[in-house]
Amino acid sequence: MSDTPSLFEVDDASRPLADRLRPRALQDVLGQDHLLAAEAPIGRMVDAQRLVSMVLWGPPGCGKTTIARLLAEQTNLAFEQLSATFSGVADLRKVFELAQRRREIGQGTLLFVDEIHRFNRAQQDSFLPYVEDGTVILVGATTENPSFELNGALLSRCQVFVLRRLDDAALRTLITRAEALFGWPLPLTDEAREALTAMADGDGRYLLNMIEQVQGLPAPVDSAALAAAVQKRAPLYDKSQEGHYNLISALHKSMRGSDPDAALYWLARMLDGGEDPLFIARRITRFATEDIGMADPNAVHQALAAWDVYERLGSPEGELAIAQAVIYLATAPKSIGVYRGFSKALAAAKRTGSLMPPAHILNASTRLMKDLGYGKGYVYDPDTETGFSGANYFPDGLRRETYYEPTTLGYERAISERLRHWAALRDSSTSGPTPEADAI
Repeated sequence: MSDTPSLFEVDDASRPLADRLRPRALQDVLGQDHLLAAEAPIGRMVDAQRLVSMVLWGPPGCGKTTIARLLAEQTNLAFEQLSATFSGVADLRKVFELAQRRREIGQGTLLFVDEIHRFNRAQQDSFLPYVEDGTVILVGATTENPSFELNGALLSRCQVFVLRRLDDAALRTLITRAEALFGWPLPLTDEAREALTAMADGDGRYLLNMIEQVQGLPAPVDSAALAAAVQKRAPLYDKSQEGHYNLISALHKSMRGSDPDAALYWLARMLDGGEDPLFIARRITRFATEDIGMADPNAVHQALAAWDVYERLGSPEGELAIAQAVIYLATAPKSIGVYRGFSKALAAAKRTGSLMPPAHILNASTRLMKDLGYGKGYVYDPDTETGFSGANYFPDGLRRETYYEPTTLGYERAISERLRHWAALRDSSTSGPTPEADAI
């Protein structure tokens, strides 16, 4: 879309600015060239005049509804729109019946369903025969991950296209378009223009709504005046949906990658979005055992201390303890030796069933047990010259296996050297446990 109002229909100032500036051609849609350009997937479909059913997945204000309307217009399909928030099976049935009548006279139908993830599984199933036989071209719009919210049968009949949040360049273009439509510049200082873009947080519709609020203010409007006049868009973060898992994954991987600055950023994003700090405390404690383990045995204590401090102080004071733990964990040496070792041991335990421990490490609690050889030949390691007997502690019939393989990072370097020393002692030993030793 160019920066002049000539691309739009006769302007009606009573309509919302977002509607007045709605693009009239796919090439005028901002920020989605990866889908709409001539050589991009949707662009190729339009050029061939052959659409398939699809799901448009993206954040609010990125153009999903506009794209659906333009797809219908540019492929000569009748446009039907429903919102899953307000519509039910009866509404769907009417649309399908109308689409069938159109089909009989050679007219296709594009059915746009906004918030399609809000339809339940049975309602989603009602689409299947009509999508399957081409009665409708379904275009669903959702802000939620379709993998979680749409059933597999419907997803198998639709292509999923991911739309992007509008970047700063696209948002600045929207501001320019609005000014071209008004015929005068917004009364903003340069700093305030950048602040306005940041406040939109990638949502084009929200940006245009803010522009409507500021376009009549007396100039000059600086950043402070702008903040007083309009409300910053709340960050996109749903504690029960995908954003919740995306951000905790980002925090986890930033700590794993030893990047304390990125880790602090994602921590701040989660807290700013309203995440429960105790959820974060639990997750970083898991991180301490899973990703650091014996490379720094103190890591788990730092995580638990942060958890305890937050429970005692609450927000916002206790959040600083979580931030401290995040920095400690991000800068600690990393090892998944414990995690891998335990996983291997679990697999071996399931594979070997109920093998008994060797008799020499069993306590002889009764005379019968002693007569059966329980505890016979056990060597008390601290009494040996090296403090290491080299005895076998695996079940009889199971070859010795190595599960825990320490790294050379952090405290595990010393552990690795110690295990190598013990392995050498074990290999050099030619005698078994001392037969005369009694069970301890």
